Amino acid sequence: MASVRREVLIAAPVDEVWAALADFGAVHERLVPGFVVACRLDGPDRVVTFFNGAVAREVLVDSDAAARRLVWTVTESGLGLTHHNASAQVFAAPGGGSRFVWIADVLPHAAAVPVGRLMDRGIEVLRRTLSSAT
Repeated sequence: MASVRREVLIAAPVDEVWAALADFGAVHERLVPGFVVACRLDGPDRVVTFFNGAVAREVLVDSDAAARRLVWTVTESGLGLTHHNASAQVFAAPGGGSRFVWIADVLPHAAAVPVGRLMDRGIEVLRRTLSSAT
């Protein structure tokens, strides 16, 4: 299984970053607007539409407020994935900012390249969005 990890410092308080991450149904508004252009809740799932028109169904696995960690899995996507499990966690950073860590475990192994490219774009949007929100 390939693991893709991205990390970024955000100039925003950890509680604000966690609040945006934890809002599972508002990823397109609070976390990565423009990267995710639409999101709708469908029972416990969310169906997200990305900037490139790709649509994915994501299932919430865990939301741990004490650890500021969200875990989800992709059950349907256009990437030909046979496995996708991801987590994002927020840590306090020196100076009042936040450290955001996003990890995706994917199969097949070759999917790590396109997933990594998407995560690169998404994490930059996330940094800009949350840093400017303060």
